[in-house]
Amino acid sequence: MDWPLTLLLLVGGAALASFAGWRGARPPDLVRGPRLLPWRLIMVLSAAAVLLGLVHAANLLGVETGRR
Repeated sequence: MDWPLTLLLLVGGAALASFAGWRGARPPDLVRGPRLLPWRLIMVLSAAAVLLGLVHAANLLGVETGRR
């Protein structure tokens, strides 16, 4: 992946993690029924994807990560 796609995915993942964190922190509304999406799991998975994207961005900058 090149820089524009990497940055787009990083911003999108951070936005999704923020939105899911906000939705997961809201108290349950028993009148509307149970939540149908696991917002906290979505937040954790998107935050992990952002971390992987940051490692990829570091590799694009020339930082060597991992073993040889």
